[in-house]
Amino acid sequence: MLLGAFIPLSLILPTKQKPYFFIIFRTLKPCQQTQQQPKKKNSFQNPQFSILTPLYLMENSTQESNLENAFTYDSPYPIYAMAFSPSSTTSSSSNKTHRIAVGSFIEHFNNKVEIISFDEETSTFKTDPNLSFEHQYPPTKLMFNPSPNSSNLLASSGDYLRLWDIKGNSVEPKSVLDNSKSSEFCAPLTSFDWNELDPNRIGTSSVDTTCTIWDIERGIVETQLIAHDKEVYDIAWGEVGIFASVSADGSVRIFDLRDKEHSTIIYESPLPDTPLLRLAWNKQDLRYIATTLMDSNKVVIMDIRSPSMPVAELDRHLASVNAIAWAPQSCRHICSAGDDSQALIWELPTVAGPNGIDPILAYSAALESLRSSSSIQIEGLTLTQCLRVQVFWGCDYRLLS
Repeated sequence: MLLGAFIPLSLILPTKQKPYFFIIFRTLKPCQQTQQQPKKKNSFQNPQFSILTPLYLMENSTQESNLENAFTYDSPYPIYAMAFSPSSTTSSSSNKTHRIAVGSFIEHFNNKVEIISFDEETSTFKTDPNLSFEHQYPPTKLMFNPSPNSSNLLASSGDYLRLWDIKGNSVEPKSVLDNSKSSEFCAPLTSFDWNELDPNRIGTSSVDTTCTIWDIERGIVETQLIAHDKEVYDIAWGEVGIFASVSADGSVRIFDLRDKEHSTIIYESPLPDTPLLRLAWNKQDLRYIATTLMDSNKVVIMDIRSPSMPVAELDRHLASVNAIAWAPQSCRHICSAGDDSQALIWELPTVAGPNGIDPILAYSAALESLRSSSSIQIEGLTLTQCLRVQVFWGCDYRLLS
């Protein structure tokens, strides 16, 4: 199974040549202790190298894409969650480094979160044992504070919402946010989203059918809503006080915190009792939301101005889609990844043709290497079991058209 996204330094656009990072978390099979791969000499110098392959080369292929300028890090832990820091740091040698947090998926109480860094100048991954810490249960999601000036704060979800302070070469627990004061039991959190416009707000989704909005600065619940009839699987902020959620009840609902008594259903699964699993709100054009259905190869694109009728269905995956993410600097590009071991990049046309929409780029991973997966941000491509991180530099859509 494949999960994916981009992590842009400057997102590639069709009419410009801008470098960006593309990160892949890949399964190694069998899962074994592995070590960091040596970097390739002078291989990080070509900003026009095409890292992805046109789709027609990927059809019916079980071979992994030949990505020549790949920089790889292997982790011994099965992984589920991943986050990329919104800002880079500068090392003592004045090199820029970019931090990635990865969470383990171990079927035990004790799990791990590891913060690794990628040095842009030397093209190497670095680890620090002091930046690896224990986490109760596998984290269902990880996010750095979206504010570049506060990116030393990391959040994780699982049994509770937890905040972690990254201080130099150490990670310290900052707070555990628990809303189940009247019970010794807690309802697991399936996901959360950090409000980019108001970084003091985090919204969580839970199996108990609720969404909870936290004021993390004060450590209190701002509001808790019974959002759906069944488990809530994902949540995403749009504007400051507006968020959307998806659920096992098969609906996408939008909530406005100014009117907590009502919500708007903008989409319902066409198949009875088919859960919606993932949700992505287009931050460059808030009219559009994308979602995925359980055991479906489709990505459904919705216009919130026209509820119930999708504006597009992206159905070129050959198996279930596991993750979706909009490009952070383009309103027309979205990435999807799935059980067919492919990450597909789509450019949404003004009007869809009669035969549907084809992706413009594809990355293919070896089928036998895949198992289960986790999160996507237009930031990374995730395949699970053991962790393999690959970084590529530079891509121009025009080179692949």
